[in-house]
Order: sequence, then structure tokens, then C-alpha cells
Amino acid sequence: MFADRARIYVRSGRGGDGHVSFRREKYVPNGGPDGGDGGDGGSIILEVDTGLNTLTDYRHVRKYRAGDGEKGNKRNCRGKNGADLVLKVPEGTVIKEAESGKIITDMSGENKRFVLLSGGRGGNGNQHYATSTMQAPKYAQPGQPAKELELFMELKVIADVGLVGFPNVGKSTLLTKVSNARPQIANYHFTTINPHLGVVDLEDARGFVIADIPGLIEGASQGVGLGYEFLRHIERTKVLIHIVDAAGTEGRDPIADIYAINRELENYNPEIAKRPQVIAANKTDMIFTKDHDADPVKLLKEEFGPKGIEVYPISAISGKGIRELMYHVRKMLDETDEKPIVFEQEFFPEYMLSVSNEPYTVTYNEMENEYVVEGPRIEKMLGYTNLDSEKGFTFFQNFLKDNGILEELEKLGIQEGDTVRMYGLSFDYYK
Repeated sequence: MFADRARIYVRSGRGGDGHVSFRREKYVPNGGPDGGDGGDGGSIILEVDTGLNTLTDYRHVRKYRAGDGEKGNKRNCRGKNGADLVLKVPEGTVIKEAESGKIITDMSGENKRFVLLSGGRGGNGNQHYATSTMQAPKYAQPGQPAKELELFMELKVIADVGLVGFPNVGKSTLLTKVSNARPQIANYHFTTINPHLGVVDLEDARGFVIADIPGLIEGASQGVGLGYEFLRHIERTKVLIHIVDAAGTEGRDPIADIYAINRELENYNPEIAKRPQVIAANKTDMIFTKDHDADPVKLLKEEFGPKGIEVYPISAISGKGIRELMYHVRKMLDETDEKPIVFEQEFFPEYMLSVSNEPYTVTYNEMENEYVVEGPRIEKMLGYTNLDSEKGFTFFQNFLKDNGILEELEKLGIQEGDTVRMYGLSFDYYK
């Protein structure tokens, strides 16, 4: 069974406590403190493994814990660090915080290794607290607690081109013809249970990766049938090849089919529906009408040509028209952004798990005519966030909204253009 989603629990290691002890040696009657530091807890690390293509392992084992740091010991002995836990995932796995659904990281592109949760730091032993006035401190620092998260893992395959269309229109046959992929093919609906990837090699042109997305049905975007299970796999594709049964061998209207599938794409994610499309009118070798005006390929071109969508008549069985179609797809890819589609981070565990309960205040300073936001939560957030980057500033804006700070400012009567100050940084307020 192809597994492309999993929900798991992860916990980093707890930091070991610092130790309280004093030198007790012969001829040293009043030895000073010699309590060692606790070891650091292990971290949870995500790593791409190119040998994996499913999340099956995470469907069977759902709890993962890194090692705790050991306590410090006497004679300045530091506790051992807890062991890191490395979780191997396929390339293209998107990691989300389970409750909010916000993206933590996308293991794609250059992101091959990601520290998900850092282990807690070990506490200082009592040797660190000796002063001229306190030469025998009887306390040490406890280790930092572990951090824990519920994760939702989702594999979204990485392909330049996605094949979409109703079941049984010839997607798997086309993929077999144009690439090195060998999907199992049979004559019944939802034959393709797993998304299949293939590499298309072209003479005198760069190749590309193509994905056969399992057949969709109407209502797929609302969870009907298997279609919804696989819609996520076309989120990264840059170009869509929309395959239809031009001969209507199952009594379907190819024009109605294209509109139905596009509605499902629009309902699932409007951005996907806007991606460049080309129509592959398949099974043309089974069109027997002699009425030129009733030729389904002609009708498809008349319907979708004015919308800027090219129609290529092909036969996936014989190979007719496929070469022209593939070179047209290459041209479409050349006209799109070369950057791979990688989903932006929305949830920052290291920050959100450590400061979410810390206090803050929102006040109005009449003398300076400015609104002041301060407190440990704000200070830590600013120390953690790079406001010079677009992603960091977006996170900063979401932080203000999600923590109720914007609401507090509005209650105090803030207006557009008013100044908000946070620890030396000043911002103009705009909705």
C-alpha cells in the first residue's frame, strides 16, 4: 500500500540537571563546589533519503523520542549528551504542525537536513555559582525541558509535469510510452493506485520529470472517491497535460470531462487550475466518424483554442502525435519559472514552543505619542526573527495577529500611520 501521509509524535531530549557537590579530599577540608553540568538533550532531525519513496514506516511506528541528557556528577564531571534522533523521509515530504496544519518545513530542493526540535540544554552545576560572598552554593541549574510536537507528514511528489484526467483515458499508457516508468495497467477504473514518476528524454532538448496522477472523479475535491487522496501530488507541477478519451469509448463527452476535472482542480487549489495546460486528445485511432463537423478533435480545438489551450491529437497505443506533444510541453516548461516549487515555512517550533505562554504588555505613551509593545514574548520573538527577509517579516505580522497584539492595539484606538515601538524598533501601523 502506497503511504503518502502519516501522523506522528516527536519529542526532543531533556537536558540533564546540573549537580551539587563539593570537593572532599584528604588535606582539603573545605573544598569548593565541583558539581558538573548536565548533558544536552538529543535533537530531532529530519533528513532526506533518496532511497525512500513512501512514508510507510511512519504508519507503523508513531512515537519518536531523542535521548535525554545525563545529570552532571561530582568532580566537575559533565553528563553525557542525549543521542540525536534522525528521521529519514522521502524527498518532497512536507512536515506540518498537526493541530494548525501550518507548514514547518518542506524537505525539497536544497533542504536535505532540518533540525526540527533542538534538545534541551543541560543545567549548570553548582561550580558556576560560586562568588566571593557565596563560596559554597548549594544549588544547581535544572536542565531545560524537552520539546514535543504532533506532526502531520505529507508526501507531495516532485515532478515538472502532471498527467490529469478521468480514469481509463490512457494516462498510464502514455507515461509508459514516453518515459522509463512501468506502471501496472488494467482496464478498470482507478487502476493507478500509486502516483508514478517517469523521466522523459528528448533529443536536442532537456528532459523533464512527469507524474501520472491517479484518475480523478467529480467530487474528488470534496473527498469523493480516491481522487482527493492524490490531488496533493500535482501541487508542485508546473504544467498539466490533460488527457481525454477523444473517441468517447466509454460514452463520455471529452469536453465535459475537461471542464469537470478543471472544476475539481479549482475547488482543491485555485493556483493549480491557473497553471499552463495542454490537452492530449487520446484514442484518435478509434475515431470512426466521417462527419468533419462532428470530429471530436475539431470540437476540442474550437472549444479550448480561444482559451489559449493547445489540443494535440495522439494515440498512446501507437505513439502517433506523442513526439510533438512532448516537445510542446518542453517549450511550455521553458516559458515557466525554473525555480522548484517549495512550500514556505509557517510554523517555527523553536520559537513557538518556548515563548507562547510568556507575558507581554501593550500600552500607549502619550508623551511620545506612540504605542509600546514589550515583554519576554516580544523580546524573544524579535531575537529569533530576521525582519529583513520577506519570510521573517510575514512571520512577524502573523505573530502580531495570532497573539492578539493587533487586537489589543485596536482596542487602544490605534489609527493607520500611528507608530508602534518594540524594544528600539519602530513601525508604522497599517491594516
